[in-house]
Amino acid sequence: MKRVLLVINAMSEDPSGDELDVLVQAGAVENALTKLGHSHLRSYCSLNLEKVKEVIRAESPDLVFNLVETVDGKGSLIHLLPSLLEALGLPFTGSGSYPLILTTDKVRTKRILSEHLVPTPEWILPGSDPGPDPEKRYILKPTWEDGSAGINDDSIVQGSTFDFKGFCRDKKFNEYFLEEYIDGREFNITMLAGPKGPEVMPVAEMQFVDYPEQKPRILNYASKWDSDSFEYEKTVRTFQLKKEDSELVVQMKGISLKCWELFQLRGYARVDFRVDPLNRPFVLEINANPCISPDAGFVAACAEGGVDYNTMIERILMDTN
Repeated sequence: MKRVLLVINAMSEDPSGDELDVLVQAGAVENALTKLGHSHLRSYCSLNLEKVKEVIRAESPDLVFNLVETVDGKGSLIHLLPSLLEALGLPFTGSGSYPLILTTDKVRTKRILSEHLVPTPEWILPGSDPGPDPEKRYILKPTWEDGSAGINDDSIVQGSTFDFKGFCRDKKFNEYFLEEYIDGREFNITMLAGPKGPEVMPVAEMQFVDYPEQKPRILNYASKWDSDSFEYEKTVRTFQLKKEDSELVVQMKGISLKCWELFQLRGYARVDFRVDPLNRPFVLEINANPCISPDAGFVAACAEGGVDYNTMIERILMDTN
C-alpha cells in the first residue's frame, strides 16, 4: 500500500467548466486509490509552492499524483509542480517538467516534430515573413492553452484576409499562432504505460454528425465543455473504424510511439491527429497528462482496450520516476 498525495490546481474565483473538471478527475482518482488499497490526501498547487512543500514535509507521501492543469490560471506554468518534486526527489505520476514544458508550448512542439520529420500542419507566427498564404485556410490557436480554450468557429480564418496585429489586440490569451487547417478527419491516439513500455489503446475517431456544410469540423471549446451546445451533442467518438483504415491506424500508432520517445513522455499521453483527403496523418498536439475524468476520451479508449479505470490508475502509478 502506498501513501499518495494528490495535487490539483487551486481554483480561480470564477472557475470555468474546463477548470472545474479537475475536481471530477480528483474525485475519480481518489475513489480508485481507495479501491486499490492506497491511502491518499489532497492538496492544491498555486504560485506559492512553499505550501506544497509544507504538506509534503508534514505528510511524507510515498508519491504524488499530479493533476495540476494550470498554475495561477496559466497552462504555461504546469511544469512548476514537477520541477519542485524533481528537486525534492519525490516520485510523481505522469510526465516530468521537461516534457511538460515542451508539449505545453504548441509552437515548440511543432518545431520539434518538424525537425524529426514527424508530419504536422504548417504554422505561422505573428510578424512572420512570408505571412499567411492567401490561398489557404488556417486555425488560430492560443500557444499555451489546452482543452480547446480560445477556439471557436471564428478561429478558422482565410489567409488572404487575416490580420494578426488587429486580432491579438485586447485578447484573452497573449500568444497565438496560425496553423494550416486540415479539412479532413480527426483521430485521438491514447497511450498508457505498461510493463513492456507504452501500450497504444484502440484508436478513436471524432465524427462531426449532421454538421452544416459551411460549419467548421473542429473540436472547439463548446464541443468539450458546453453540454447544451450543438457541438457537444453532435461531436461523437467512435472506435468502429473501417477495414480500409487499417494502414492509416498503423501509421498513426507508429507516429504516436515515436512521440512518446521523442518527448520523453511517461505514464499516460494522447496524440491528436488530422487526416487529409489523401489519407495523410498530421500531428496536431501531444497531450502529456491528458484528462482522466471518467467520461474523457482517454478513459474511453482504455475501456475499449479492456483496461478499467482502477487498472488504468494502477498502471499510471507504476510508471513514476
